[in-house]
Amino acid sequence: MRTSPMIGDLTAQLPSLTLAAEIPPAYYIAPVAAIIALIMAFVLSQKVMKSSEGDEHMIEIAEAVRQGAMAYLKRQYKVVFIVFLCIIVILGIISAGLHLQPKMSMIGVPIAGLFSGLCGWFGMKMATNASARTTHAAKQSLNAGLVVAFRSGAVMGLVVVGFALLDASAWFFIFNRFTDWSLPDITTVMLSYGMGASTQALFARVGGGIYTKAADVGADLVGKVEAGIPEDDPRNPATIADNVGDNVGDVAGMGADLYESYYGSILATMALGAAAAAGVVSRATDAGDIDAVTMGVKLAAAPLVLAGIGILLSLVGIFSVKAKEGASFAQLLKGLHKGVHIASGLIVVLGIAVLYWLFHGTPINPWGVWGSIIAGLSAGLIIAHATEYYTSYEYAPTRRISESALTGPATVIIGGIAEGMKSTWASLATIIIAIIAAFSFSGGGDYFLMGLYGVGIAAVGMLSTLGITLATDAYGPIADNAGGNAEMTGQPPEVRERTDMLDSLGNTTAATGKGFAIGSAALTALALFAAYVQVVQVQITRQAEQFLPDSAQVEPMTATYTGYGKFALVLPGEDGNKLVDGGMWMNYDKLSHDARESVAVNMNMPITPLAEETDLAADKVSDWVAHIETDGKPVTLHITAARNSALRDILNFYNVTLMNPLVLGGLFAGVLLAFLFCALTMDAVGRAANKMMVEARRQFALMREGFRKEGMKEEDIATPTKWPHKIVVDGHTYPDYANCVAISTGAAQKEMIIPASLAIIVPLIIGLVLGVPGVMGMLAGGLTSGFALAIFMANAGGAWDNAKKLIESQGKTTAQELVDGKGGSIPEKIKDDLMLRATELVSRGLGDTPIYGKGSEDHKATVVGDTVGDPFKDTSGPSLNILIKLISIVSVVFAGLIVKFGPVIGSMIGLN
Repeated sequence: MRTSPMIGDLTAQLPSLTLAAEIPPAYYIAPVAAIIALIMAFVLSQKVMKSSEGDEHMIEIAEAVRQGAMAYLKRQYKVVFIVFLCIIVILGIISAGLHLQPKMSMIGVPIAGLFSGLCGWFGMKMATNASARTTHAAKQSLNAGLVVAFRSGAVMGLVVVGFALLDASAWFFIFNRFTDWSLPDITTVMLSYGMGASTQALFARVGGGIYTKAADVGADLVGKVEAGIPEDDPRNPATIADNVGDNVGDVAGMGADLYESYYGSILATMALGAAAAAGVVSRATDAGDIDAVTMGVKLAAAPLVLAGIGILLSLVGIFSVKAKEGASFAQLLKGLHKGVHIASGLIVVLGIAVLYWLFHGTPINPWGVWGSIIAGLSAGLIIAHATEYYTSYEYAPTRRISESALTGPATVIIGGIAEGMKSTWASLATIIIAIIAAFSFSGGGDYFLMGLYGVGIAAVGMLSTLGITLATDAYGPIADNAGGNAEMTGQPPEVRERTDMLDSLGNTTAATGKGFAIGSAALTALALFAAYVQVVQVQITRQAEQFLPDSAQVEPMTATYTGYGKFALVLPGEDGNKLVDGGMWMNYDKLSHDARESVAVNMNMPITPLAEETDLAADKVSDWVAHIETDGKPVTLHITAARNSALRDILNFYNVTLMNPLVLGGLFAGVLLAFLFCALTMDAVGRAANKMMVEARRQFALMREGFRKEGMKEEDIATPTKWPHKIVVDGHTYPDYANCVAISTGAAQKEMIIPASLAIIVPLIIGLVLGVPGVMGMLAGGLTSGFALAIFMANAGGAWDNAKKLIESQGKTTAQELVDGKGGSIPEKIKDDLMLRATELVSRGLGDTPIYGKGSEDHKATVVGDTVGDPFKDTSGPSLNILIKLISIVSVVFAGLIVKFGPVIGSMIGLN
């Protein structure tokens, strides 16, 4: 008999089935595909490692970046290890002490975090090993450089999908094969494991974001703006830290972020499928021989199978990415898009075949579920292209920001904020349409839970080709580091030109990757939001079972009041066993105060079905009534059994409406959390960047002093581009890259603690004070405001970055050259204004002053904009992805605590 993982034989809701009946053959696609992904990741890594790393200087630079990156990861993982120990202790208290959480959570949560951490480790190692190899390959051809960089990024994509799917599919198999738990119990226990991936992702994203942008802002302001030296110049002490940060933020951070979305969307959809199964069968006019358990297993297996198919098709896409020598930027971008589009097109074709295989002969319409996959895939592609439009300098929004640089940094910042805000409409509208379409396609109009399952499937569909989409994201920092290596080692112009091309492509893919990550986070968080209600439903029953551990002492068809509007219902189950279910007092608010007070805790009362004539077994009846007397007057209590209740019953019981102050309080708390989280992470970057700038200025001052002692002319000392790459001052070699790396590493570890802790603690406090209604409001407020804010910040930051790159791409035009008619690359809109400025400079004998391009006032204005945008797009914006998912999963994990103690604390402060 299938039982609860906490109580034992009291939850005989679902009949036991053999393994063969429980797991459909299609399920095995998932673990097999996961193993293939890990094998292919190993094969690709070996191919990359066999390529040459270049000359001694290239190896030296790459080794410095590699050591800095791995040192950072080691320190971060020590902090995360301590956090996980605390989480395990808390889960132990809740499960073993309070019996409100399955004990298996203590194992599954850290394992999920471990797998996510391993992905970061392997991905970082591959990326830092690939940068110099990409530079060396670019000496041969553009395609050779692209293949090395892209296949290195593919290693990250494949280990993420491989470990995540292997974890989810293995637990599903183990719990089905070696326990007698019911399917809803299996999927809700597995859902709690998402906290491990979410916690690891939060520290990777927040810590990585602080590290990379502290280094980047410090390097840009001291190097480009103050010293006037190019990006990645070896004389800049912060340049190695900047290159390390690219890997820390965009490889380990992005990987952990998307691992969490991928893992969480699969688990949430499995839980929704298990919950929807009984209703699907009961509503079907002709369900045939299929029962609720078999239906539930098929629905739960579907996201695993789709993810497995997606892995195999991602491999096809990965090997289709190539570039021709002399390819333009647009052709390179088309080559990367080709791989993603091939994988997406194939999942559309094979998706319906797999769904038909799974759902043939069941009440489920496979075409409807297939439509949800299309909705998710389409939404991902549309959001990625919308992000590209608003952030690439090939399009008008970024060009407008670049042109506004003529009047200084203030107008650049204003323009970036405006374009970022405008850009939110495309992603928000896409997500709205995708949610509605997925809900409708899956039959939400007929059965609400099935519609929510469709939304979950849309999230899985969007992420099904993550193997290749993450490869294009992780490719970006590898190409960026390759460009830095080429700059620092003084490679020939044609090599630098090729690495610049690859770097520009990487910047675009990184920007679209952020949009994709944010969009997938929104759908995943919505699926988790819906799954939270199912977990609350399960907890009501579990806590009723706890209240009556010995149901043999209570007669069947009896309700025992447990307090705060909840009952423990003892019903006749199958095979003569008694079944304990949770009961919700649905007309509590409609009764008088005296009537409510007359029902005391532990009071037993007989119950009868609300519908007097019913052919349902008692354990399948959802609505019951109990009759009592108060002051000689009859009173009828309407009680709904939790196990068979509809989603709207749970919401009605907790009064989850916008008229409830608890819901509104939670809603505002969710919005507050999103903005406060952004403020803390932005502030952290500012403080860390300040330390970096102070250190870089200190080293520059020492280097100048050293040059004076060596007899260098003052005019040469005033021009850092004329400095030697190294100098020894008082026995110490400068620039000292290691010191800047240490500053960024230490600052990131320290600064990430408060925002990370906030994301875990606040949902728990809201739940204990405002109860389930407050949590529902918080999740709604956090999801909607966090999604819009994340899109705004990521797109504004990306647009500022590429506005700067647009000006840099024009080379350098001096005032004299413009006056002489040689300013052909300058946009026509601003040429007349620049001509006035150039004429004045020439008349003052300053004709060599840069008037446009690198080193010009326009360029410096966009550097300021880019510096503001750095924490927008690489720290606060991406970290919001984690926030909206983590608050959902924390609420799921601590649902038992909130369901039990929320009403108690609420009554103490007069809220219940």
